[in-house]
Amino acid sequence: MTPETLGALAGLLVIETAERVSGEYTGKLLADLGAQVIKVERPGGAPTRRMAPLQGGESALFAYLNTNKQSVVLDLDLPAERAMLDRLMTRAHALIDDHQVDWTERRNLTPTQVAKTHPRIVHTLVTPFGQSAPASLQQCRSINVINAGGWAYHSPSETPQGKPPLKGAGRFLSDYEAGIDAALCTMASLLRLRRTGQGQSIDISEVEVQLNRIDCVLDRMLAGDADPSDTRTAYDMGGPGTSFACADGHVFLIMTTQAHWQALCILMGNPAWASAFRNDWLEFDCTAANVAAFRAEFSAWVAEQSKLPITEAAQKAGVAMVPVHTAVDLPRHEQFSHRGFFQNAEHPAFGAVAYPGACYRMSATPVRVRTPAPSLGADQREAGV
Repeated sequence: MTPETLGALAGLLVIETAERVSGEYTGKLLADLGAQVIKVERPGGAPTRRMAPLQGGESALFAYLNTNKQSVVLDLDLPAERAMLDRLMTRAHALIDDHQVDWTERRNLTPTQVAKTHPRIVHTLVTPFGQSAPASLQQCRSINVINAGGWAYHSPSETPQGKPPLKGAGRFLSDYEAGIDAALCTMASLLRLRRTGQGQSIDISEVEVQLNRIDCVLDRMLAGDADPSDTRTAYDMGGPGTSFACADGHVFLIMTTQAHWQALCILMGNPAWASAFRNDWLEFDCTAANVAAFRAEFSAWVAEQSKLPITEAAQKAGVAMVPVHTAVDLPRHEQFSHRGFFQNAEHPAFGAVAYPGACYRMSATPVRVRTPAPSLGADQREAGV
């Protein structure tokens, strides 16, 4: 695909005043699909420009979140520059924001105010607890959201007693999940705009997105099958599965049935120590003592195995064992290479970069990194401000 190839959302103009990961990821998804996304930044730049990890003073996070966008600088506290935003919005199809209510009120950017002055625009607001949340919940961070939504309550499990819950899978997991829903709602509303000529406001609550992603462990608690407690291991699926160190990293094992156990025994060559366990011990004799004994013996065996060959053999045998990949492993992963998931592109500060791509492949309008994240104010003249 060349930079000139039109994306699926080509012809749509999106204004992004967002300054957090959730809103910037929403804009990124639309930009990667071909929309023209103009990022409106405060003087000095969006806060994400200064978020770690940094290389040469440049934020890798900002570089990821803002591919295929344009940048203009406006001080929205100044009436003249706030008026410039209105001129941009007059020809825009959507506005993406993620600020709390008091910020939008001071700048005349609440849903009511935007709908009054720009009735044909799709206005998407992504906030931790939604627009109707009390002031005390307006300013929250990702770790607050992921705990309020329940995920950090049990994931990851096996946290030592007396220590607080960990964040779970990634620093900004709740932001990325909310951004996916926000982009989906925005695209659906853009289709409605095309058909009816009418815009609308979209109020995304990040914590409600978490509740919509509720998993089987939380389901068991809500159904009364498992009692919430401060015993971290109470939230496991059951069985002795966890992460184990191997010769070149770690593997993760889930084992809950007799079939799993028998397949694992064959994989290990039927070691003598395995005969101490009943064939159905996972279903009917999965005691703390047996779990501890299994982990001790299995740890010694798997420590001598290499993670890719042993997990491939395990999966072929019907054992739910997977390699624990690091960030270094992923760009070299055979399946990701086959899919072309990581896309090579040049960044002015980082040089050649392998960007994570889209998880979907579109035959006529494939998603590509057409341009790196813009330098601050790089598109001021082109945007006409």
